[in-house]
Amino acid sequence: MANDAVAGNALRLAPAGPAEGDDPVRAVLAAYTRDLVTAVDETLADFLTTEVDALTRIDAAMGGFAATARDCVLAGGKRVRPTFAYWGWRGAAGGDEPLSPVLPALAALELLHTFALVHDDVMDASATRRGRPTAHVALAAQHAAAGHRGDSGRFGEAVAVLVGDLCMVWADRLMSYATVAPARLLDVRRCYDQMRVETVAGQYLDVLGESDAGNWSLDRALRVARYKTASYTVQRPLLFGARLAGVPADDPLVTAYTRYGLAVGEAFQLRDDLLGVYGDPAATGKPAGDDLRTGKPTALLMLARQLATPAQRRRLERAVGPGAGGVGPGPGAGAGAGAGADDREIAGLADLVAATGAVDRIEQMITARVAEALAALETTSIDRTARFALIGLATAATRRQA
Repeated sequence: MANDAVAGNALRLAPAGPAEGDDPVRAVLAAYTRDLVTAVDETLADFLTTEVDALTRIDAAMGGFAATARDCVLAGGKRVRPTFAYWGWRGAAGGDEPLSPVLPALAALELLHTFALVHDDVMDASATRRGRPTAHVALAAQHAAAGHRGDSGRFGEAVAVLVGDLCMVWADRLMSYATVAPARLLDVRRCYDQMRVETVAGQYLDVLGESDAGNWSLDRALRVARYKTASYTVQRPLLFGARLAGVPADDPLVTAYTRYGLAVGEAFQLRDDLLGVYGDPAATGKPAGDDLRTGKPTALLMLARQLATPAQRRRLERAVGPGAGGVGPGPGAGAGAGAGADDREIAGLADLVAATGAVDRIEQMITARVAEALAALETTSIDRTARFALIGLATAATRRQA
């Protein structure tokens, strides 16, 4: 685990409040995020070293498999979920409580996130993640390079599923290292389990939407955003942190965190919808227009259909069919551009979506949700530094470029 000195930095660097610096929110975020991410990364690295060594002793091939899983965890990322969980805990516990006892539980959320990402990439047939080949693509390439028998793509997908499963088990194991009272840890686990159930539910709806896009709607697209993203990215991590601090379920802070978390989490996914079409691949690590290629019925595309003029709607339906998105049949889907759509087709469809006013409406929805989140923070007593951090995170998470 990360040593106490490193873990403690995330507490010792607390600014006193708005009097310090021209932008106290930015100062809080910069100091805390840097040191919290360092503490989480060191915790993960130490834990994973032990786990990989144990699996290597079973068989050398197992060591390579475990190392692949480890590399997926440590390959980068903003550590968003541990960050929200930290501030959920800090908002209730205040600035005097040591971080070390709860740090393993915070870091465990990043293992859960890796499980979700690896499985999501298989389901979406994504080729890149964070600017690198996705796990199943890299594993398929290793299989082909080794000259093994069988279909390399199928091998890559099968092993990637196991990589995700291993990360889920590792998350459970690392969480058990948190040194909090057993009854409290059981309460934390209940929150964690609900987060996992909601993540699976949201992922299922996401998969269903791509296969039944003609019957999809804006309401269902927002439901996917709520359960696939808002729940396990912001809302449940905040509540997870509150449980680590011993906050009971009927406390007003839980209500405030729930309101804030749903609002920021949905705004986070709406920003993802925009980045999936208009983002810079150098920043996002994924090709622009992926959602258009696959025909994913995001809130952006549902809004475009609603707001389109008759002429625009006819153009959309010629390009994407009566469902969601794409430029002709994609692999395994009734709609979606597929890998064969060239950049000009995707760019033209992106321009058409913007021309309907859907992009502006999504931006308005993001702004409204951030305002709702900030209003929620005013309804309860919360540690002052945590309040400033959550204000800043609401903006940072929804204005990001990656």
